[in-house]
Amino acid sequence: MKKIFVCAIVFAFIHAPALAEKAGDEAAVLATLDSWNRGWAEKDAALAVQDYADDTDWTNAFGDRFQTREELQEGLEFIFSLDFVMAGDSADNEFEDVIFLTPDIALIRSKLVRQGQQFNTGESRPDRHINHLRVLERRDGKWQIVSHMISQAQDKR
Repeated sequence: MKKIFVCAIVFAFIHAPALAEKAGDEAAVLATLDSWNRGWAEKDAALAVQDYADDTDWTNAFGDRFQTREELQEGLEFIFSLDFVMAGDSADNEFEDVIFLTPDIALIRSKLVRQGQQFNTGESRPDRHINHLRVLERRDGKWQIVSHMISQAQDKR
């Protein structure tokens, strides 16, 4: 029994740094959602894209695609200038699932609901249930978004 206890203590000391590192990585990966969400709330394209790689690949729910951070920032500046798009507000993410494929590659799957957005006619849109899938890569010690795909759940009725 004493040997089992000693083995358990040794095992815990060996794996504790790895667990702490993974928790730190998960927090750093999830922090990229904060800058994106704050950028949208503040209509600040530079803030929204601060965690994107220079060679990022981004596609929204309408099929618009940008393949660099610079293109994405310019695209968001245009999107943020559209009052009907920026009408309303987004709630907090309903979930933020993180999966590490390797120590340096992570996926985040998240969902939020956008309420009060409008069509370009000014008519109110139904609530939009928006899913995000992001691929992040640790580059030079920093987590960067290298791919981001957005989809919208459609009412099935």
